[in-house]
Amino acid sequence: MAGPVPDVREVVAMHLVLSDASVLPVKAELSFECADPYTVRIEFTGTHSACTWLVGRELIAQGVLADPSSPAGTGDVRIWRDEDPAYLLLALSGVEGDALLAGPAEPFARFVSATTALVPFGSESSRMEDEISRLIVSLLDA
Repeated sequence: MAGPVPDVREVVAMHLVLSDASVLPVKAELSFECADPYTVRIEFTGTHSACTWLVGRELIAQGVLADPSSPAGTGDVRIWRDEDPAYLLLALSGVEGDALLAGPAEPFARFVSATTALVPFGSESSRMEDEISRLIVSLLDA
């Protein structure tokens, strides 16, 4: 069953950086829905596997501006510009291990800009009121 069509979608060719500094190609598909304005879904697809991460939109926006000495994020997801600012790095840490991905920064900046045009930062909560009301009603009816 297909999910809702995202309001903003960006596909980025990235590389998974292995411990020996070799790289594997990975496609990252970023998607944003105005109905869930705090979250960006990133589906990473490699040659033999795929996984999906939910990442805060604000974290991605901060990461586009961050440098190697102070990456955005302190938990399972950290994002920053490489020493070559044309590239963005994403460090992911999960139950199956850690991953470092590298890709062009420009598509991420373009994605954040497109989401901000639809839902400016600071206006997210007003988008959530109807969804929260529906959730409360469904919980009370259960």
